[in-house]
Amino acid sequence: MKKDILTTLKEPELTDNALFVLKKRYLKDGETTKDLFWRVARNIAQVDMKYKNHVGNTAIEFYNIMASLEFLPNSPTLLNAGRGLQQLSACFVLPIEDSLDSLFTTLKNAVNIQSAGGGTGFNFSRIRPAGDFVGNIPNTAAGPIHYIETYDTALNRIMQGRKRHGANIGILNIDHPNILDFIELKSTDGRLKNFNISVGVTDEFMKRVLEKKNHVLVNPRNKDITKRISAEQLFNKMAENAWKTGDPGIIFLDAIQRANPTPKLADIEATNPCGEQPLLSYESCNLGSINLAKMVKCNKSCTIDWEKLKSTVYTAVHFLDNVIDVNKYPLIEIEKMTLGNRKIGLGVMGFADMLFKLGIAYNSKQGEKTAEKVMKFVSQQAILSSQELAKDRGVFPNFHQSIYKTKRRNATTTTIAPTGSISIIAGCSSGIEPIFSLVTEAMVLFDRDHKGSRMVMINRHFEEELKKQGLFSKELMTEVAEKGGIQHLDLPSKLKEAFVTSHDVSPEWHVKIQAAFQKYTDNAVSKTVNFPNNATVEDVKKVYILAWKLGCKGTTIYRDGSKSEQTLFKGGNNDQKN
Repeated sequence: MKKDILTTLKEPELTDNALFVLKKRYLKDGETTKDLFWRVARNIAQVDMKYKNHVGNTAIEFYNIMASLEFLPNSPTLLNAGRGLQQLSACFVLPIEDSLDSLFTTLKNAVNIQSAGGGTGFNFSRIRPAGDFVGNIPNTAAGPIHYIETYDTALNRIMQGRKRHGANIGILNIDHPNILDFIELKSTDGRLKNFNISVGVTDEFMKRVLEKKNHVLVNPRNKDITKRISAEQLFNKMAENAWKTGDPGIIFLDAIQRANPTPKLADIEATNPCGEQPLLSYESCNLGSINLAKMVKCNKSCTIDWEKLKSTVYTAVHFLDNVIDVNKYPLIEIEKMTLGNRKIGLGVMGFADMLFKLGIAYNSKQGEKTAEKVMKFVSQQAILSSQELAKDRGVFPNFHQSIYKTKRRNATTTTIAPTGSISIIAGCSSGIEPIFSLVTEAMVLFDRDHKGSRMVMINRHFEEELKKQGLFSKELMTEVAEKGGIQHLDLPSKLKEAFVTSHDVSPEWHVKIQAAFQKYTDNAVSKTVNFPNNATVEDVKKVYILAWKLGCKGTTIYRDGSKSEQTLFKGGNNDQKN
């Protein structure tokens, strides 16, 4: 029966790079890409039996949007759906209290989550500072940094032999007494291989930076003020270290909390490792992304196919809601919280490719308006889809403790993820990022020693447009590979306006595009603000302030060449260092 169905299904059209990633990371022995998408589709569709829907039709619908590369779920779903493990969520947040029991229980739980392919977020701000009292004994407490390093060492050990690395984020709030040491935690290259770090920043702190006022550091054990420090000095230190190494990132805690759909349950204190998914403690979320490059129709000119986008959103929301029910959760507490809120995170990828097709510059008012228009539409349709599901399936159980008045199935519906691996499978640009280079070397498939394989990727929309205009040549491609972009080449101005790369886009435009998507995203937006190697610390500070003012929920910057390891390189120019 399975073979009969498979013969009628569309064959996935995948690039060589996509096949390489799938074979190395996702396919089990003897499995084809067609088998993979059908395995996932059939497994997720079985939930429809609970609601007396036709499972076979749903499975085919799910298969088609994946095989056509119009939508892909997060990696754990592709890896584990229909297999024994059945752990399908990408994002988890675990609580950390100021006790050894809490610290090591959470570490044990993180090991279980990571061994199943999930990423974990932690806020270490409740831990008393280093050198504080333990009982009546002074100068005894190890402090949060010690435990972050303990977590990093322990979680690194469980990655041996696995196909996919787990990921972590450690957050420390701006008022913690050990915040200066935390800011410099990754100033030594190679330290904390398995942790991103971010500072949890408040609106009050940012105002004090701008007003050049002092900021207080507070012991979380007894709420005593331990120090008064210049807010500007602390802010400068954050920018200096981010300029140097890319860490720490910033999370804007108040912006996240203002968007908390269930504030009566608890405050949100942490996010997943890439920052796009704020979650309550013991909460998890499954993500998926629509390929915007597939949402464009072209005749004499190209326009956005709104009907196709609407249909894809509805199917994707249905898919992601099903994932919640068929998922196997690593802890009872996670199952209870996740089923209580039923958060999903539908996002987009291929935004830069969409703009290429439309002939719109990423770093332009039109590019910004397109970002807003697309995400507003995706958000509206996702909410409508969630409301339709609620009519048949009921509201999420914590609905009556939420901010909503209209019944809906899911506490959140939208998230913009980085889509590193799934965008390679889809053959599109990652997330909402501009392309890094028109000819890119991507470092993928890191092993436990953090060694990886490189793949060369040429943007096909650029190649197609050159051929269309009769400009394509191997010599030109070699020159583009050496420079990474075309802004200094003798090519038509309209071509150069449309085909910009991340380093052609000013940091301010990176933030404006992030803010445009954030405006219509329930959760948060994963976005890196790329800086050229010669950028200054002042440039970084300006971006932090702009991101806060525009309502972003966090920001991450990366100055080209500031780390010995990076995942993307401009073709022929991969040896920059600070």
